[in-house]
Amino acid sequence: MTSPLQPVHHRTVTVRGHEIHYREAGPAEAPVLLLLHGFPTSSHMFRDLIPRLADRFRLIAPDHVGFGRSAAPSAAEFDYTFAELAAVTVEFTEALGLDRFALYIQDYGAPIGLRLALAHPGRVTAIVTQNGNAYEEGLGAEAWAPVLAMIAGRTPETEEPVRSIRTLDGIRWQYETGVPAEFRDLLSPDAWHHDAALMARDGQDAIQLDLIGDYGSNFALYPAFQEYFRTTQVPLLAVWGEGDEVFVPAGAKAFFGDLPDAEVHLLPTGHFALETHAPRIAELIADFLARRVPVRP
Repeated sequence: MTSPLQPVHHRTVTVRGHEIHYREAGPAEAPVLLLLHGFPTSSHMFRDLIPRLADRFRLIAPDHVGFGRSAAPSAAEFDYTFAELAAVTVEFTEALGLDRFALYIQDYGAPIGLRLALAHPGRVTAIVTQNGNAYEEGLGAEAWAPVLAMIAGRTPETEEPVRSIRTLDGIRWQYETGVPAEFRDLLSPDAWHHDAALMARDGQDAIQLDLIGDYGSNFALYPAFQEYFRTTQVPLLAVWGEGDEVFVPAGAKAFFGDLPDAEVHLLPTGHFALETHAPRIAELIADFLARRVPVRP
């Protein structure tokens, strides 16, 4: 008998004076799965996953500062770096009293979540990575070319090509690229229109350029992330859209080098795998966490 879908709550908490919006579902006493979204979306990307797991986990999905329905102070008022977003995320978990949790990381959520894990390894019980990269092998050459050019030297000339990434067409490309024809009609246009509307708000140009310009700081931490994997042997599940041209499948397979017991599933979809494969990903997560994460007395 299928369990009834659990309600999803939309809540806010103030961290460092900034209102953080988050989605929450599941029993308060259940094991926690902290869901960290990527660019250019928000906790909205987890809308189909959360109800499928909320009968057995407590799921919490915040919108990063500058994204979704969280506060978006101007780039002059807030330091839009990955170090700062990770620090806010740590304080967010502490504000909610979360001392142990599994991480679900995707795109930007990967360096944010892995910085959290570096700072507090004892709090992270497991990692689910869905196109959340930690290896140079995972960088798609063509997709990253304009970003790497801007990181190497930020000028008006190098900024201009990067701006297209957050336009409606640029965002739609991220959703559609690599999705086979048989799954295309599972993609909801609401997703990229939702993201594009939020990315078009005043101030987003400077916010997103600052974050993209800071992405090189994540590359510098790749060796530390990999050492964290080797040292802790944290249980890791990769559920990866194999058609993704931003973070290519080599990034998923690279985890085996540091985590021989990692579980890697390449799915026939793209960068936003939940848009087409939420039921399958929910099954894989439930099985993985049940087997690999001990339940505390």
